[in-house]
Amino acid sequence: MSSTKQTSVAQSVISELLTDLHTKSECGKFGLSRESLSAILCEIISNHAAQATSASEIRAFLLGLRVEELALARSCAAGNNYAWEIFLTRYREKLYLSALRIAREDSAARELADTLYADLYGTNIRDGRRVSKLASYSGRGSLEGWLRTVLSQEYVNRYRRTKRLVSLDEESEEGIQFQAPEPEPVSPADARLAQATDEVLTGLSAEDRMVLSAYYLDGRTLAEIARMLGVHESTISRKVDKLAKSLRKQIVAALSRRGMSRRQAEEALQMDVRDLQLDIRQVLRQESLTQESTSRTFSEKRVKSRVREGSG
Repeated sequence: MSSTKQTSVAQSVISELLTDLHTKSECGKFGLSRESLSAILCEIISNHAAQATSASEIRAFLLGLRVEELALARSCAAGNNYAWEIFLTRYREKLYLSALRIAREDSAARELADTLYADLYGTNIRDGRRVSKLASYSGRGSLEGWLRTVLSQEYVNRYRRTKRLVSLDEESEEGIQFQAPEPEPVSPADARLAQATDEVLTGLSAEDRMVLSAYYLDGRTLAEIARMLGVHESTISRKVDKLAKSLRKQIVAALSRRGMSRRQAEEALQMDVRDLQLDIRQVLRQESLTQESTSRTFSEKRVKSRVREGSG
């Protein structure tokens, strides 16, 4: 589909869904008009949904966006004070805690968080307008997750700038100038990461795919998933933690088989999953059972297990 045709189809779908999306996003409380929301959605489709070639695919993409968080972020970027107050109430403490986990020291964490606040608020001016990082949030993932990613990248950038300021004498004392050049880090666009992720996720059982999809993609709580499967919440908590650790190890191994060094593989895993050229939602749900069917099967296994334990 040509870009012109996609734009036409996108505009048609947006018009169809605009009333519901505008209401759901609560744009009105920030003074964000239907026309402004429509323009934002067109921009996001153009930048992030190039593979959506039909009305049904574009509709699914739009319905999957976190439009309430998108409206908040874009209103902050536009300079709406009320939106900024809500943003700080929701995310200020979370950002500091994330910065503390990254920097591991209070003053450094606060400096890192404050630097990000400045970028988010938009202290830089371009063509007479404030430039806010929040204007690049697309609503494809949670705003909190996006903020953690931006925070991590800022920390990496600060570290690299600091390393460039190290004097030649200091490098000589440490023997750094005699080291062999480090291999170039893997490009974020390296197709091997998507291939390795696809391989590992496809190899999961239907039950594991359902749990990951429900928790990470649908935003269900551990308690909700536990009720759905008829198990205790702690069981799901342990399962999610175990799956996350196992997936990381398996993806690193899969990347190594594709020629990456351990360091390159670890760096590749730092990228935002939303930038992968891979439909994670589709992979997790392909060939999987419905949630109801999986829940029933899982519960039946537990009942049979208990019967065997009781008969023993």
